[in-house]
Amino acid sequence: MQHGFPLMTELIDRYVGALPDWAAQILIAVIAGAIGAAIALAAHFVLFRILGRIVRASISQSDDILVARLARPTRWAFVVMGVVLAARQTPALSAFWERVAGFVMPLLVGWIAIAILHSLVEAMTLRADITVEDNRSARRRRTRLAILSRIATFAIVFLTVSLMLFSIPGVMKIGATLMASAGLAALAVGAAAQPALKALIGGFQMALTEPISIDDVVVLDGEWGRIEEIRTTYVVVNLWDQRRLVVPTTRFLEDTFQNWTKTTSQLLGTVMIYLDPGIDVAPLREEYSRAVTAHRLFDGRAQVLQVTDHKAEAMEVRLLMSARDGSTLFDLRCAMREHMLDWIRREMPEALVRRRTLQVAPVELAPGPALAEAVAEFGDRRASSS
Repeated sequence: MQHGFPLMTELIDRYVGALPDWAAQILIAVIAGAIGAAIALAAHFVLFRILGRIVRASISQSDDILVARLARPTRWAFVVMGVVLAARQTPALSAFWERVAGFVMPLLVGWIAIAILHSLVEAMTLRADITVEDNRSARRRRTRLAILSRIATFAIVFLTVSLMLFSIPGVMKIGATLMASAGLAALAVGAAAQPALKALIGGFQMALTEPISIDDVVVLDGEWGRIEEIRTTYVVVNLWDQRRLVVPTTRFLEDTFQNWTKTTSQLLGTVMIYLDPGIDVAPLREEYSRAVTAHRLFDGRAQVLQVTDHKAEAMEVRLLMSARDGSTLFDLRCAMREHMLDWIRREMPEALVRRRTLQVAPVELAPGPALAEAVAEFGDRRASSS
């Protein structure tokens, strides 16, 4: 063994002197690596205990998230650093490390990069509070962060795996062989990667054009729901009855759908009531105006009662109202429909639609020849019709 760590090397040599050379080299490498890893783990423990106390004393939550995310990958990075330092003093461990370094180092660097990326995204997400009433800007920020985070994660993973594979000599030879047939390889890779590339480009387009955002209210295929999650290849819509609708990302870029909160969450809604054509509309309009303006769900922007259609059987009365969002508007519409129908039943029962039929007064026939002739005539008509 080389000079350095004299006590450790003397102790190891004392116990492995009687073993065969190959076994002694393996045992020396294992012991040296274990000692280096143990020292590195102790240093990591002390360092993160200090960092933990520092971040707990701060007001911001961003540093807590960063320290928590980096704890696991840096622990393994410290272990690798301890093994590397031990390998400098142990030829057997050094030879083993040179074989696996090209595979382990990209993995650790990629893991740490993803941890830093996710901690930054999570910290920025906390600042975008969507629980407030006017959360349009926060929802847009969260949507961009979610999409760009997944794209950046995909890029880091792709680059990490590529570097790990290129550290294997066989993979490099395969790459050189493929370069010789670049035309066929380009066609094969292009055909195989078309869905992934389309999804990746679609993710970029979603982040730039923003047809939808997190917590947007959408109507898709007749289903009402909120955007719960936006992935690179699909979007999860939380429907009103707690079902989940999984939709391809390209659907929101290529097809038509309704977005009720694209610019604002405020909406207008209507309720249709069908009443008798002969009623006076003024009392009805007065009661509706009083009821809707006093309701807690009404936002005060728009309210009107209009006769929008008239037929012989009934006239169509439209109640227009506004609310701050779609779910509130639905509740307000139901409340106004129930209130107005109940008020009409109590105060204006004559306004309820009645079916009018033409009644013919019965004709009484006295017994005698006239009745006999009428019966005979009725029988002749039935016989002729059959």
